Amino acid sequence: MSNILISNDDGIFASGVRTLANTLAQAGHQVTVVCPDRERSATGHGLTLHQPIRAKEIDSVFDNKVVAWSCSGTPADCVKFALSAVLKTRPDIVFSGINHGPNLGTDVLYSGTVSAAMEGVLEGIPSVAFSLASFTDFEFQPAADFALKLLQQLATKHYPKAPLLSVNIPPVKASEIAGVLVTRQGLRRYIEKFEKRFDPRGKSYYWLEGEIIEDIEQPEDINLPPHILTDVQAIRDRYITITPLQYNLTDGMIVKHLYKQDFFK
Repeated sequence: MSNILISNDDGIFASGVRTLANTLAQAGHQVTVVCPDRERSATGHGLTLHQPIRAKEIDSVFDNKVVAWSCSGTPADCVKFALSAVLKTRPDIVFSGINHGPNLGTDVLYSGTVSAAMEGVLEGIPSVAFSLASFTDFEFQPAADFALKLLQQLATKHYPKAPLLSVNIPPVKASEIAGVLVTRQGLRRYIEKFEKRFDPRGKSYYWLEGEIIEDIEQPEDINLPPHILTDVQAIRDRYITITPLQYNLTDGMIVKHLYKQDFFK
């Protein structure tokens, strides 16, 4: 039995987190859920610093074996609060999701789902962000079933450091999933515009709109074998994608380039 902390960015009442938490609890695991009290998608790794965080236990939403809290903060706040103020013992793993919508390629830079998982890794805890790669599909059970299998795998393997994994599940029936692939992060490009609107008092405001126009292949990574597909490619082919991430954003190539220059001449 594992001690699991679950958070998300879709909010405490989202179907994805309920399916994930209930599936794990019914399999015999100890599950604690701490999620935002409302949707906090695309908040990245933001923290609440200039106002109080309010939190309360939630009843009747999850399986009765699940301990659940609602938190007014961001996804990263939720994990920090859970580790410092809710859990009496350190969790074995942090799960985030199941997000309603993909977190592929550069999406992970904005994702509250991924940031919640990243907060776990910052504390040295293995962490996984789960996303159903569709905004219109509501069948989260295949993703939850895979989370249970992945949990069993992670519990039996030794890693040189706590892994941070972004897992995307294709929005198809379980029987139609092509398999599971370890992937690398791809790129996604959007056309973005700010639509100007007016409130009832005649004051203007702007609404950000985005539309994916193409998926761009990520340049080959010299540290990885060339046959490893991007998450964007693999999800198209109906594979579950597992993309290992890291929070260290240092660009080694540019470091080497700058190191050759003398900035003090």
